[in-house]
Amino acid sequence: MRKETLLTRVGREMAGSGPVNPAVQRASTIRFDTVAEFERAQRDRYERGTLYYGTYGTETTFAFESAVAALEGGDAAIAVSSGLAAIVATISAFVGSGEHLLVPDSVYGPVRIACEGVLRRAGIETTYYDPLAGSEIVAQIRPNTKLLYLESPGSLTFEVQDVPAIVAVAKQHGISTALDNTWATGYYFDAFARGVDVVIQAATKYVGGHSDLVLGAIVTTQAHYERMRRTVAGLGYSAAPDDCWLALRGLRTLPVRLRAHAERAIAVASYLDGRPEVELVLYPRLAGAPGHALWKRDFTGATGLFSFVFERTIPESAAIAFVERLRLFAIGASWGGYESLALLVRPKAIRSLPTWQDTGSIVRLQIGLEDAADLVDDLKNAFSTLS
Repeated sequence: MRKETLLTRVGREMAGSGPVNPAVQRASTIRFDTVAEFERAQRDRYERGTLYYGTYGTETTFAFESAVAALEGGDAAIAVSSGLAAIVATISAFVGSGEHLLVPDSVYGPVRIACEGVLRRAGIETTYYDPLAGSEIVAQIRPNTKLLYLESPGSLTFEVQDVPAIVAVAKQHGISTALDNTWATGYYFDAFARGVDVVIQAATKYVGGHSDLVLGAIVTTQAHYERMRRTVAGLGYSAAPDDCWLALRGLRTLPVRLRAHAERAIAVASYLDGRPEVELVLYPRLAGAPGHALWKRDFTGATGLFSFVFERTIPESAAIAFVERLRLFAIGASWGGYESLALLVRPKAIRSLPTWQDTGSIVRLQIGLEDAADLVDDLKNAFSTLS
């Protein structure tokens, strides 16, 4: 089945009568009739779908995990409490004390905080590489490099990475790879087909789709599943069944919502591209935008998150006034919901490499499900503030 059909089927029992959607199963303790049954569950607790204790999951958790694995095209998934938890657990599963990790310089900010904080204290060394390095990433590999982490596009400046080229280099050196696929989801980017070992989703974003849950998912091949499951259990990163249920519901409408986000985003991006106050629109789907060629080669669609750069002569105070003048765009840090958001971002403050030069002020937009014409009108009104 194609993914649009698959997402209406996976994670629920189709046979017989009864509710269309599975009920939420909340549990900490699971009861057993015999000592033998309990000990068998204890031995099998790292296996998929084993009811042993609430932190390992309930039937609701397992339903979401099977559905998000189908979305990404992996063998299995593990639900955790947030997208960042999924990232930290993945790094912890592959990299230990005295070992080396490669992370793109454009990475999601909290990942950098984790690398420089808890992971550094655990003895893990991180090198931040140019996200556009492609096969030249080979120059950054060390004998103790254990994981090559990718995020494409970057979530502030939207660099599209050459994932096949980077993965090929990693495989040549026996290094595992993990990719944050939250922007495109498995619906628009097939990471496993390009050789990635582990795919991460902040299900908080497009999978949930309604800005009312916090959840992460780790999708993996069978070869790495037990390692990931044991690491997640050891860290105590459990996911709430209510959040899994909401995310499972969100998956049913994901294809329809993503198309609607993209339809509105390209209209808004095209409008911004024609404004004299805008130096650059960072939306890979837009012809002429940075990364467009790689996006066209590797992706089957685009979602609704992008940034734009103000012309350099416009002061930051004017950009702030612009954001605050918007009425349909709230100021908020997340994305992927039905509502539009605007955020002034300062990527240079969290970059290590000189590849991101000083530019004009940057505003990131999450394009929601409002009518595109209304969003454009709101932007026009905010641009009037600049004059």
